[in-house]
Amino acid sequence: MELRVIANEPTELAIEIAGEDHTFMNVLKGALLETEGVAAATYDVNPEQSGGQTDPILTVKTEGGVDPLDALETAARNVKDKSTAFREAFESAA
Repeated sequence: MELRVIANEPTELAIEIAGEDHTFMNVLKGALLETEGVAAATYDVNPEQSGGQTDPILTVKTEGGVDPLDALETAARNVKDKSTAFREAFESAA
């Protein structure tokens, strides 16, 4: 996974995530919205209106002194933990 930081401010982070689509981005956005201190999380994939951009750009806005990069790390860890738990539950049910 290739990441390119577009903006890294005290309360806002924007990164381009190469090679991902709506499936991954929706999961990550959902995990971010469940993360304490995240005021907003969204992504944009809009090649027609953004000069050919095809990789999603994730934007995270935080409040209460939460660093957006820390929030992203927490959300990504939660996605990993939930995926692992699902895989283990699925394998034990088979």
